[in-house]
Amino acid sequence: MNQRIQGGIEKVLGIKVIAVGPDFICGEMPVDERTHQPFGVLHGGASIVLAETLGSWASYLISCDDPEARVAGIEVSGSHVWTVRSGTVTGIARPVRLGRSLHFWRIDIRDDENNLCCAAKLTVKVGSGRNPGG
Repeated sequence: MNQRIQGGIEKVLGIKVIAVGPDFICGEMPVDERTHQPFGVLHGGASIVLAETLGSWASYLISCDDPEARVAGIEVSGSHVWTVRSGTVTGIARPVRLGRSLHFWRIDIRDDENNLCCAAKLTVKVGSGRNPGG
């Protein structure tokens, strides 16, 4: 997974998957000049990228027995509840509901002291072929 995410925004932000279990996927992202907003704190958009990365990978892993499996995040939101200036944030995605064509994820992102920084939700459309919707 980490080799595949080293070509886009995940590479730019330093996102890495660090653990995968039967009901979760966990990743981390540094809080530094790449992920700061202009006031020197973690940018909410960077947290949302981490959340969507983890939830999308989780949906893919569930669907990857199908060689034509495709997943696409179709809705993502997050409540940013704690300010982080430095260190690393860790996100854990857990399923809320796994349907045939829609997966719903809750992603909690925490700082180095285990403070909840962002509570995110992601909806992923699961499909096959070139169109994730079909």
